[in-house]
Amino acid sequence: MTKDTSNQMWGGRFAAGPDAIMEAINASIGFDQRMAAQDIAGSRAHAAMLAKTGILTDTDAEAIREGLLTVLSEIESGTFEFSTALEDIHMNVEARLKDLIGEPAGRLHTGRSRNDQVATDFKLWVRDQIDAAIGGIEALIRAFVAQAEVGADWVMPGFTHLQTAQPVTWGHHMMAYVEMFGRDLSRFKDARARMNESPLGAAALAGTSFPIDREMTAAALGFDRPAANSLDAVADRDFALEFLSSASICAMHLSRFAEELVIWSSAQFRFVTLSDRFSTGSSIMPQKKNPDAAELIRAKIGRIFGANTALLMVMKGLPLTYSKDMQEDKEQVFDAADNLMLALAAMEGMVKDMTANRESLEAAAGSGFSTATDLADWLVRSLNMPFRDAHHVTGSLVAMAESKACDLPDLTLEDMQSVDSAITEDVFGVLGVHNSVSSRMSYGGTAPTRVREQIASWQARLG
Repeated sequence: MTKDTSNQMWGGRFAAGPDAIMEAINASIGFDQRMAAQDIAGSRAHAAMLAKTGILTDTDAEAIREGLLTVLSEIESGTFEFSTALEDIHMNVEARLKDLIGEPAGRLHTGRSRNDQVATDFKLWVRDQIDAAIGGIEALIRAFVAQAEVGADWVMPGFTHLQTAQPVTWGHHMMAYVEMFGRDLSRFKDARARMNESPLGAAALAGTSFPIDREMTAAALGFDRPAANSLDAVADRDFALEFLSSASICAMHLSRFAEELVIWSSAQFRFVTLSDRFSTGSSIMPQKKNPDAAELIRAKIGRIFGANTALLMVMKGLPLTYSKDMQEDKEQVFDAADNLMLALAAMEGMVKDMTANRESLEAAAGSGFSTATDLADWLVRSLNMPFRDAHHVTGSLVAMAESKACDLPDLTLEDMQSVDSAITEDVFGVLGVHNSVSSRMSYGGTAPTRVREQIASWQARLG
């Protein structure tokens, strides 16, 4: 592949090529080579359109399309030699195409610019990543649903402020994450639908005088339609920002569950046992089994958040249309996409492999006076007591149980009647954790019946 290309891109406008520093800051081939497949797909679609509209001969178009397949094969096999002097993936591909087919290669760029070319390539790449993220999230949701199905009626403590609040079921807790990641799924699908307009044919910024068919290239590349405004088409990076925004919210959800796994797998909780596949040992403490995969997910999330902020900062002050600043749009998106997919895969593996410790969950479910709200509700229902009064009576009984170093069900009827004489034996029917969760039959509640309904609903949605 030829290397003497110092002036190739800029033609006769400049007498000398860029020096080493300018070349280093200007070149993007070190990272945008990841878009090679998308670049070649866009060029093949463009060449086919140029032939159909009579702008290019069929012979030249066929030579271009076959030559591009050869270039793609070289890139995929690792034999392609990328050149920093050629600046980016577009010029590297075009230069190699010229080596292969000669003069017709120079006709490929008719009716387009690198501005609409890079916007098209990048949008195709992001769209592929959205599809991958959708698949990864669906797999993770399936893992959570499977856990929920196993423990739909297992009791565990529900927390607020990381303090025991009320008993819930394991299945209900797992399904909470299904809802979270379900929203992530929806966000990525929405972003994909909104971004699916083709920039190709917007040219540098104003469109082109050639009689191109933008509908044809849009359809060939799987877009719903061409972008309606050529200025916006080359200046738009909303699709990348929406990807990063959706990825950031999804990453936040991953980090929340990662934190729960770190807590739950500790010796103090023993709620779950993580598999050896996603744990490590200590170099000095032989008893340790560290939840390193969860901790690394928790940390990697910062890179995704950082990418989102970085691209917002790149784009925030740019006038229409293209500025070279926008070359800095890719590296953080590539990094965020890589880390999101890695985190999704690792979390799916951990959720599938983890074992919930039913006995530990149930033992903890009744701690911390977790059925206090059930007691207050019983006072309201059975004694027609105003809730604020019931709250006060319950608080007094909690204080009594605390002073006796026992839980609410361990108080005697006489103990309870010393606080309020109207309390009857029936109160003990609501104080057990299983009674508590079974009573929460409101839609979206923790009752096993409701949990199983939600499991069935999601299984039907996932197919």
